[in-house]
Amino acid sequence: MIHYFFENIEAQEINPNTTDWLENLIISENKKLGEINYIFCDDDRLLKINQDYLHHDYYTDIITFDYVRGKTISGDIFVSLPRILDNASTLSLDTESEFRRVLAHGLLHLCGYKDKTKEEKSAMREKENFYIDRYSNF
Repeated sequence: MIHYFFENIEAQEINPNTTDWLENLIISENKKLGEINYIFCDDDRLLKINQDYLHHDYYTDIITFDYVRGKTISGDIFVSLPRILDNASTLSLDTESEFRRVLAHGLLHLCGYKDKTKEEKSAMREKENFYIDRYSNF
């Protein structure tokens, strides 16, 4: 099951199609849905998580904690909504598309995709774009 939580920010309405789309991403990657928690928060909260757990001292848009067991996808995905808005503005992107990209990015990590090397980043971006394009079908 996919859950949405809001921490240190005003709760937002999540389009019901978003959950269907995310579940379809999991199925398309030949995985099973376990427990996925999207925790939307502010930049300061995500920075603190980045510092405490990853020992990185910089802002980011997403941090994924992986609780995957076999093919069953479970995890906590922390997302900075202000970072998404800032990234969309800086890159002249549609906010909704950037939002979906980040949601897909977290799930793709749980499906086994990495983004440390140039090749991994390219493969991750290709998958993100593939699933963003499929969103209109939901």
